[in-house]
Amino acid sequence: MGKVFVTRQTPGRALDMLREAGHDVETWPGADAPPPEALAAGLAGADAALTMVVDHVTAAMLDGAKNLRVLANMAVGFDNLNPAEAAKRGIVVTNTPGVLAETTADMAWALLMAASRNVVASDRDTRAGGWTTWSPTAFLGVDVFGATLGIVGLGEIGEAMARRARGFEMRVLYASRTRKPEAEQRLGIEFAILDDVLGAADFVSLHTPLTAETRHLISARELALMKRSAFLINTARGGVVDQDALTAALREGRIAGAALDVTDPEPLPLDNPLYSFPNVVITPHIASASLATRARMAEMAAANIIAVLGGRPPVNPVPQG
Repeated sequence: MGKVFVTRQTPGRALDMLREAGHDVETWPGADAPPPEALAAGLAGADAALTMVVDHVTAAMLDGAKNLRVLANMAVGFDNLNPAEAAKRGIVVTNTPGVLAETTADMAWALLMAASRNVVASDRDTRAGGWTTWSPTAFLGVDVFGATLGIVGLGEIGEAMARRARGFEMRVLYASRTRKPEAEQRLGIEFAILDDVLGAADFVSLHTPLTAETRHLISARELALMKRSAFLINTARGGVVDQDALTAALREGRIAGAALDVTDPEPLPLDNPLYSFPNVVITPHIASASLATRARMAEMAAANIIAVLGGRPPVNPVPQG
């Protein structure tokens, strides 16, 4: 029925679903993302593509993809695509919402705990032979129980993070483009403007999409508003944070630390100064990386492709206006 280009091997039954629907599936064989020329070639010969968040599809690539009808992104975000450019060419863009909120919030919480209690730094020190005796002063962290959590962006993941905070009896403040009174009542959280959230929080957790408005939302000015004892947690997109400003704030001791699952660029080059700080935790964009969740994401992307190539509306269309 159609040729589908898949930019990486995926867990679960996604590829079987596509084949069972009668489609010819070509999968990029490498573990790394296809380079731009390979991505362009794959799109040029396809009726549909199942893309990953690191596959940057340009307008020029779309121009060369004369038969392409759908880009199914295996992610909630779609900043690696250009829905408006796709719409000009009659190409549908889809994403995978609603399946990764809990898993991503688990990871955000893990990063918060790791940063607050020096989990990574103490593990490295122990492996290097630094553990010689019990010490009353080594790796002193900060308490999470009863602290204040600031959530920036109250979508599905932000709400999931707020639910976790309730178990630690935290005060939760949130800043969001839209105030959500129902969520405030249900979760016992408080709305505040971003500046006030940053000034009050012991932990600031970012959960906003990357758009023109949110790029470098957290920059030098915003970091200066944070407590010197506060930690920044980012599982959203690397571009939401001005990394040069973050580096300066860490170097000058203006915040206590950071935990980053996303960076700009990805992967973060090994000579980046962020690696030099013992109070920074960096993980390789794995917030949604549970087997069950990644399988559901891939299968949802496949279902969107099957629908569009079958002449039906997609399950999860991205607004393209």
